[in-house]
Amino acid sequence: MEIKIEHQPSQERLKQLGVTKWEIWQKEVSIFPWTYDTQETCYFLAGDVIVTPDGGQPVQMGKDDLVIFPAGMSCNWEIISDVKKHYYFD
Repeated sequence: MEIKIEHQPSQERLKQLGVTKWEIWQKEVSIFPWTYDTQETCYFLAGDVIVTPDGGQPVQMGKDDLVIFPAGMSCNWEIISDVKKHYYFD
């Protein structure tokens, strides 16, 4: 299961996806487990995070990253600086 990251996508790409219409999620510095029942696409407005898939390598992401988390993936989130992101579940 692979986390896909697009660093600094163009404003045109974000507009095509309709990112500004997606809901916003915010979370303070913390560590917690998470499982994705469905695929999530998100765009980070702020923050710095390390997500480690179960049995996988840590992946760092944060501000200005467009990220796709695959359905069925279990992982551990480590929020290094407070997160604010738009998100959409497929």
